[in-house]
Amino acid sequence: MPEMKRTTATLLGDLVGSRTTADRPALHERLVAVLDEGNEVLGPTVPLRITVGDEYQGCFDDVGSALHAALWLRVALLPACDQRHGIGWGEVGVLAESPRVEDGPGWWAARDAIEAAAEGAARPGLRHLRTAYRRAEGAAGPDPAAVNAALVCRDHLLGSLGERSLRLLRGVLAGRSQVELAREEGVSPSAVSQRVRHDGLAALLAADDLLRGVR
Repeated sequence: MPEMKRTTATLLGDLVGSRTTADRPALHERLVAVLDEGNEVLGPTVPLRITVGDEYQGCFDDVGSALHAALWLRVALLPACDQRHGIGWGEVGVLAESPRVEDGPGWWAARDAIEAAAEGAARPGLRHLRTAYRRAEGAAGPDPAAVNAALVCRDHLLGSLGERSLRLLRGVLAGRSQVELAREEGVSPSAVSQRVRHDGLAALLAADDLLRGVR
């Protein structure tokens, strides 16, 4: 029997440019591993799972958690492959359990959002845009204009990072100390601290903390 509808944060994701990847099976295996880890770390209410090809989805209690998940997932795969995410807020219902099939305004909003992210990235000056948020019609929730303004800036900063800065960001998001990261990189802790400040990592982390509080 289908579950009652509930209002939730829905997340749709797909890989960017995966068709040109030389070893697609290896990329798929890596994506599966990242989603499995994400299910342990991010605590989705409906687990992240691949639906078809390179597309995946999951649900979260609130928009802030879904926004953080979108960042965490991108950082986990970059620079090998980038991802695009659409986040929706609205009612979701379960049509069937095995296999699980969900439907409703929350998912339609997420679909609109991921399409908006793709369209936005084609505009001059927004080539780094990878994430967008939509609220289902009639739903009470976070203001899309405010959230998307923050996402434009967050994605621009993230898309501008080099490989070392991405590694450091991944480490900090995992809760590792700058001393540990410096040892792995073969540099001094002060060099890591300078990169965190000057490459915009501190701004990205501050934005992530604020966006995680969005309800």
